[in-house]
Amino acid sequence: MMMFRSILFVIWMYGLMAVLGILLLPTLILPKSVIFWGIRQYARGLIWGLKVICGIEVEIRGRQNMPRGTIIYAGKHHCMLDVFIPTLVTPQPAIILKQELLWYPFLGWYALKAAMIPIDRAGNTKTLKKMVTEAKDRAEDGRQIVIFPEGTRTAPGAEPAYFAAGISALAKGIEAPIVPVATNAGLCWPGRGLKRSKGKIVYEILPPIPAGLPRRQLMARLQSELESATDALVAEGRTVQGRLAR
Repeated sequence: MMMFRSILFVIWMYGLMAVLGILLLPTLILPKSVIFWGIRQYARGLIWGLKVICGIEVEIRGRQNMPRGTIIYAGKHHCMLDVFIPTLVTPQPAIILKQELLWYPFLGWYALKAAMIPIDRAGNTKTLKKMVTEAKDRAEDGRQIVIFPEGTRTAPGAEPAYFAAGISALAKGIEAPIVPVATNAGLCWPGRGLKRSKGKIVYEILPPIPAGLPRRQLMARLQSELESATDALVAEGRTVQGRLAR
């Protein structure tokens, strides 16, 4: 039964993307603020679909910890939903994403219009410099820079592998507070596969880490705080799923 619901949700997810993508085509010639309005509607649609179709609730905690102005949003990355949550908690996020996403119909078009930051994950130092340069340009426009410090999706409980060069280069180039965002999303929405599992997805915005910390201190603090909060959310999520399974 849950697999059937999961397939329905995938149909909803891509069907909604196609419908909104077509309806919002005129916004491609309008200001970016209109594009972000459309992306937020899609994010809300995903959350609605998770609840109604799959029995998965989504909660965002700690909004009071999100500073105004330019920040670096450093999120734990479990699934596709993680990419859309920043649009619900920041005004105009500039998300660092893999350049392959630009090939997707609708998604790629709107990502370009919204001036996201595509990168080649197999790139070298030149790619890193380009990422920092583009992020600085977005930051000068007052936008919020979103990065997933591990560079790819990971499963809940997996050994963390942070890309220290990326987050530390951003921190040095932008000199803005870093806001860690923990999640347990992978318990309900695995990074790969169709099946979703009933439960509660939580995103927790943690207190910001001040700008200007030395690289080693920054990475130690970021990883410690983000992993501790994520572990706690995963434990909470497993408890919820255990209760629902009875």
